[in-house]
Amino acid sequence: MELTSTQIFTWVGSLFWPFIRLSAMMLATPVLGSRTIPVRIRVFATLVIAWMLYPYLPPAPPVDPLSPEGILISVQQVLIGASMGFILQMVFGAVVMAGQNIAMSMGLGFASAVDPQNGVQVPVLSQFFMVVTTLVFLALDGHLVMIETLVQSFNLLPVGGAALSSDYIWQVVSWGSFMFVGSVLIAVPVMVSLLLVNLAFGVMTRAAPQLNIFAVGFPVTLLAGFVLLLFSLPALLPQLVSLFADAFANVQDMLAMEAANAP
Repeated sequence: MELTSTQIFTWVGSLFWPFIRLSAMMLATPVLGSRTIPVRIRVFATLVIAWMLYPYLPPAPPVDPLSPEGILISVQQVLIGASMGFILQMVFGAVVMAGQNIAMSMGLGFASAVDPQNGVQVPVLSQFFMVVTTLVFLALDGHLVMIETLVQSFNLLPVGGAALSSDYIWQVVSWGSFMFVGSVLIAVPVMVSLLLVNLAFGVMTRAAPQLNIFAVGFPVTLLAGFVLLLFSLPALLPQLVSLFADAFANVQDMLAMEAANAP
């Protein structure tokens, strides 16, 4: 049996190109791209998922992966996968920013811990929100939805297709503003309530100058912050569900728009 170079490149590319796109998404996506997961396990899991998706993906173009055209295709796969993971990462970024804003308002900004997912120092309150968001993400089968969206991306943006347009890149970048909007929506109830508490202490200071506002205000503000968090937690679940739904909808709309604009 004789095998041509076209057949070999087609077979190799059918697994190699999905592996590149999936690896980029796994690197940028939350939970699955966490630093707590060893690199070897992530690479092995990515290879297994790419092998499982192999029968459901369209055939790859017969291009040598080490050729200049193959390198350009690899870069394109990295951009597509990383952009999908980046959009989902912004939801977790919004939660971390909301925790930082609330912690600064209630005087808990000095208490920080290392975020195991990103490896940076964040307030303890942000870490608590991150744990809750991760549990909600897994309970909603967000990791399965990501893989399903990835399979759809190969049908909308096949390997070796047209280069990504500037509108696609701009839509990914503009999604960064979503992080600030989402953080405000989560943090504004507690922040506004704590602002009223601080205004009340300001009035008390004017009425009774002898009152040591620093000795009394800090523990009261801290206690009020925890009470407000307790009452605001039931409203966190629908907000997180809405944020994840908007993120996945934006990914699908972005892929569909790029597929419609492709020549």
